Amino acid sequence: MSNTSRSKTRLSRSLGVALTPKAARYMEKRPYAPGEHGRTKRKADSDYAVRLREKQRLRAQYGIREKQLKIAFEEARRRQGLTGENLVEILETRLDALVLRAGFARTTAQARQMVVHRHILVDGQLVDRPSFRVKEGQLIHVKGRSESSELFQVAAAGGHAEVLPKVPGYLEVELDKLQARLVRAPKRAEIPVTCEVQLVVEYYAAR
Repeated sequence: MSNTSRSKTRLSRSLGVALTPKAARYMEKRPYAPGEHGRTKRKADSDYAVRLREKQRLRAQYGIREKQLKIAFEEARRRQGLTGENLVEILETRLDALVLRAGFARTTAQARQMVVHRHILVDGQLVDRPSFRVKEGQLIHVKGRSESSELFQVAAAGGHAEVLPKVPGYLEVELDKLQARLVRAPKRAEIPVTCEVQLVVEYYAAR
């Protein structure tokens, strides 16, 4: 296992959520925290520790920095509705998140790499910022010159279906054409992210 894979697996076990397919398989064999005391029952965490861990879980699943999450939180707080649900819905419209949901990539890191390496277009325009916010009705598709690469041919054949959640209802995907459209705003209940979002709100509200 590479250092990166080992790091992701260890973080996954620590947070209790699989961040990669490899981590998911590893956690099935070792469903406890890493370290020599991982199997033992730990003392009850403080309220702060519980909220902190939930915030870290959300950050890790989207692979974003603390500053990015805080900016998204501030926007979510200004919107009408429940702040926690708003927060996840905002994060879900990131380009790298939707590339992953569409099945073009196998992991969040791979989706981000596809965007940064200039393989992804939005409404025909090249976008190389993973944090780009996709709007309702916009079409995400793979650049023509990139479609023939093995990376995208595997995706077009449905090669990632077994390790990814079912395509959510807010996306219309034509995988064989390597394109997906955001047809409406995501709703928290259908976003495949493991997180008690109210605890994330409480974490930031207390700071």
